[in-house]
Amino acid sequence: MAGNRERQLRSAVQVTLILIATFVMLVPIAWIFLAAFKTHVDVYQLKLFFTPTLENFGTVFDAPFFLGAKLFNSTAVAFVTVLLAIPIATMAAYSFSRFRLTGETAMLVTILATQFVPAVVIVLPFFVMFRDVGLLDTRIGLILVNLAIVMPFAIWMIKGFIDGIPMDTEEAAMVDGSSRLQVIRNIVLPMAAPGILTAGIFCFIIAWNEFLFALILTNKHAVTLPIGLALFKAEEGDLWNLLSAAGIIIMLPMFILALIIRKYFVQGMTMGAVR
Repeated sequence: MAGNRERQLRSAVQVTLILIATFVMLVPIAWIFLAAFKTHVDVYQLKLFFTPTLENFGTVFDAPFFLGAKLFNSTAVAFVTVLLAIPIATMAAYSFSRFRLTGETAMLVTILATQFVPAVVIVLPFFVMFRDVGLLDTRIGLILVNLAIVMPFAIWMIKGFIDGIPMDTEEAAMVDGSSRLQVIRNIVLPMAAPGILTAGIFCFIIAWNEFLFALILTNKHAVTLPIGLALFKAEEGDLWNLLSAAGIIIMLPMFILALIIRKYFVQGMTMGAVR
């Protein structure tokens, strides 16, 4: 009896903690969602019942905010970053996974160590370098920075997925006359596709949400969505209704990608588990 009561108490405590954590995470998102459909007056009033409006979503795309240009910048930078990073990271990950390279451990540790360098430490060298070569306030400059950010992560992640592919499969194909490139194209890439897609989605999220480098390296032409949120100010204070509408526009792709990740991430993690 005492054991059952202890288990019930432990279960009740766990459920309570989960509910509290869920509440803490969802309340800010719910507040932003409701505020996005309120007027500037209603947003300062704590009421659940109000007359919703879609005007905020149109206003953020008009002058002086021009959120459409910032949306284009964020989308272009994130997509191009992924399109460049994933093929390069896949080739590097395959090389690290399948070949014994001189200084392999040192290279992998160095790649991993770059992830522990605070962004604020290296943003000034990037600023000086881009100023000298004319890449300040350009989408190309942001793409190069994002590549430096996501490449180490993508290499390590994809390497883990390729490590899970049995070597016997590739060796059998090469015995049958397939070249290394044919093995990669016909065997490795299809089997590692869930992992590569997962890495690509994470890289997109990182590039989409990047703030510090975009804040320092852009001024007018290449400003991205996270930086654009700082523009929603007026004489009467922060325009929370417009800020919330812009926040939903920023978060919506992340929610969609989260659903995609859930499917392919589990598939990628389990592939190659049975040898």
